[in-house]
Amino acid sequence: MKDSTKNNFKALLTDLLFYLYLFSCLYYLINIYYPLDSVSYAFILLAAVFFTGITFVSKISLGYRIFKATSSKKWFRSFWGWSAVIAILITFTVGWNIVEVQPYKFFTGFTKTGGITSGIFDPSIVGYQLDDESFEKLQQKIPSEILEELESVKYKKFNTGNVFKKSLKEKLGDTNWKKYKDEIIASARKNMKMLNMALEALAETIFLAFLATVLAIPFAFVLSFFAARNLMAKTLIGNVVYVVIRTAATIFRSIEAIVWAIIFSVWVGIGPFAGMLALMIHSIAALTKLYSEQIENIESGPVEAIKATGASTLQTWVYAVIPQIISPYLAFTIYRWDINVRMATIVGFVGGGGIGLLLLQQQQLLRWHNVGLIIWLIAAVVWVMDMVSARVREKLAELN
Repeated sequence: MKDSTKNNFKALLTDLLFYLYLFSCLYYLINIYYPLDSVSYAFILLAAVFFTGITFVSKISLGYRIFKATSSKKWFRSFWGWSAVIAILITFTVGWNIVEVQPYKFFTGFTKTGGITSGIFDPSIVGYQLDDESFEKLQQKIPSEILEELESVKYKKFNTGNVFKKSLKEKLGDTNWKKYKDEIIASARKNMKMLNMALEALAETIFLAFLATVLAIPFAFVLSFFAARNLMAKTLIGNVVYVVIRTAATIFRSIEAIVWAIIFSVWVGIGPFAGMLALMIHSIAALTKLYSEQIENIESGPVEAIKATGASTLQTWVYAVIPQIISPYLAFTIYRWDINVRMATIVGFVGGGGIGLLLLQQQQLLRWHNVGLIIWLIAAVVWVMDMVSARVREKLAELN
């Protein structure tokens, strides 16, 4: 009797929430084309209650199908089946309108991406510049009138060789450029300043992600034992500790690292330290969840055997639990470092330092060739990290 009442309540609640959602979506869609400002939310609630009662009493509702009875009917021959289909279609339609999906913009707006596209395919690995030394070399090789034409670009820094060549070709004309291009290119001063800056920022990103992971490990390791249901005593204190740690881990994990980076950039100032703290907090919450779930999946035999000898809780954890979780913990930790390297780029956009901050600066200055270089470096590091971490996790899995 108790189970029947409980199932009735669950079914009614499911149906009420289902129809509230369904009528709210319908109201939104109708209101787009035919404003219904006079319709109150109470009307939507009453409609949901009415349909919940009718369909539940008729035993055709979705909630009744889930919690009360099984049916031999195929879903497409039942009211609850078509209700679910309609809900999915309405959800898709609402999502399409809220997100403002406009396919024509995707297919017609590609021409606007010329700057970033050229930057990606021609990154700023080597820069070019004509300085005093360049002009001294050219004085004996090309006519004075050509040098006068080049005066307007003296000291101007070109991001790439292609940009340098294209600009001078437009300045000198096809004939003069073809005639003197070898001498001009040979005399130009080359530099890799942007590449060096990007590599420094990339190193900063890798190390801040590494420190965030390493510093998160001990906190997550300890907390995971208190967040494992099978290790916490079924007492008031045990239940409170379990719920508090699980809840805290969920809340801290649900707040994205970029939000933590905003908080810490105000707290400790803009820079890699703020980014490291943001990733560390998020990593503690994420690893606590992963670690605790691994503990909950361990074999119970060794734990019971150790307890039977009169071992304390700490001894049980050390000798029965830890040996079973070392390899999975290492795999999770390496995977987390892989994630942190990628997330470190994002936190840099809000003051977390590293290559993300440099990427934001170059993007705001519309220096697309520099942006292209940074994108390729990030992609290369992520690829290497992915290959290495996958290989390490594979080896650790073989040890189990």
